[in-house]
Amino acid sequence: MHLSYQDIKQKLSSLFDELFTHEGYADMRIEMRILKRGQKEVILHCGKQYRYVVDFRPGDDSLNAGKETGSHALESIRCESRR
Repeated sequence: MHLSYQDIKQKLSSLFDELFTHEGYADMRIEMRILKRGQKEVILHCGKQYRYVVDFRPGDDSLNAGKETGSHALESIRCESRR
């Protein structure tokens, strides 16, 4: 599928609108590389984040019994939706 410069700008605008209306955190990043034969590769990185705040009391082992701890617990809470 051959995309034009305008197609990419339209997709970028659409993704921005989607992230702006998302009720949470989001991030967007653009990468561009020069390829052979007069081409460029454009990569649009786009992700939504769902962040949660939970109560925590140090030393309360009943909260951690049989559950993930450390960075793995954070990874299970952070969800990203990508297209």
